[in-house]
Amino acid sequence: MPDMPLGALAPGVVPVSGEDIHTPRPFRIVQVKREVAGVFTWKLVPCDGKPCAARPGQFNMLTAFGVGEVPISVSGDCRNQAELVHTIRAVGPVTRAMETLRRGAAVGVRGPFGRPWPVDEMTGYDVLFVTGTIGLAPLRPLILEVLARRQEFGKVVICYGSRGINDILYEEDLHTWRGRFDTNVHVTVHAAPSGYRGRVGSVAAAVRIARIDPMNTQAFVCRSEAMTRPAVDALAERGVTTDRIWTTLERSMKCGMGLCGQCQFGPTFMCRDGPVYRFDTIERLFGLREI
Repeated sequence: MPDMPLGALAPGVVPVSGEDIHTPRPFRIVQVKREVAGVFTWKLVPCDGKPCAARPGQFNMLTAFGVGEVPISVSGDCRNQAELVHTIRAVGPVTRAMETLRRGAAVGVRGPFGRPWPVDEMTGYDVLFVTGTIGLAPLRPLILEVLARRQEFGKVVICYGSRGINDILYEEDLHTWRGRFDTNVHVTVHAAPSGYRGRVGSVAAAVRIARIDPMNTQAFVCRSEAMTRPAVDALAERGVTTDRIWTTLERSMKCGMGLCGQCQFGPTFMCRDGPVYRFDTIERLFGLREI
């Protein structure tokens, strides 16, 4: 793998387009889908008809007019530049206001911002996805692209975990991916009712049984910061070194361009130098508080 120092942009980063990146473009909500409790998905189309150029792993700043703006990862198929798809968890005043919006409402979009997943550098490798609950949303565009270019990769394994059977995000997608003969999907829950026939346990346990070639595997991890370390440790037990593990991090991002300093992480800014990082470049910072 080529060296990627902190602060270096990965090849293929899509530059922010538009005449004024400080002004949100108006988009129209054409579909609202309730996923699980407190989580919903928007399908958006641009009012100006211009393409939506985003790469898997990037994010947009979404605006609920009159309320505020929040960073949300792209969660749809990035090959379709006629629309944007964002899956949103209602956790604060802005996202709760967004949850009340219905089809036909106008919202603002700035972006795309950030470093994408390095999909083009992964051709020829086995690909392992490790995620849980809402963490599947930022990984979904990458999974869709890998499966669309399936012949370019080795084994494809998805390890997904949720708290319970009612918290499984994109359940239809998981069933579809599991039905493919060229993809292995492990879905696990932490707690299940009596009679549940699926896997019960941690995502780390699923990683330990995944059929991969550790020396030829690139791993993509998208979990909370607290749960990322156990996933990385499980991958290390399998022989996947940290220079072949990629993760995406979240901080409170305000400007999207590394100007306000809100999302500083050591010498980097997550909105500009992330949110996707190769784990070996941040490992020394990862366990430190207030970094």
